[in-house]
Amino acid sequence: MRYRIRQIIRQTCEEMGVYIVRGVLARDHVYMFLSIPPKLSLSDVMQRIKGRSSRRIQMEYPGLRKRYWSRRFWARGYFSITSGNVTDDIILQYLEIYSAK
Repeated sequence: MRYRIRQIIRQTCEEMGVYIVRGVLARDHVYMFLSIPPKLSLSDVMQRIKGRSSRRIQMEYPGLRKRYWSRRFWARGYFSITSGNVTDDIILQYLEIYSAK
């Protein structure tokens, strides 16, 4: 399932023109370092990624539909920060820590 989620996120980002610099699928989190075109808002990007992946995964894995009926597949929010105050290298090192786990 993790591999399929990864495919869906990649496809969705590609369709929107969003470049995934680095991404990590942890057990209970998805970490992504994205480059988003200025014409797109972060909230629209996240809404599409989370909505599309949730819908497709639940369609492809019917057991999940029963498990998450009337509940959310993804958490309601997300955390974001720009890379202005820290270098891209620091962000990539942070993601490396989680990809090793």
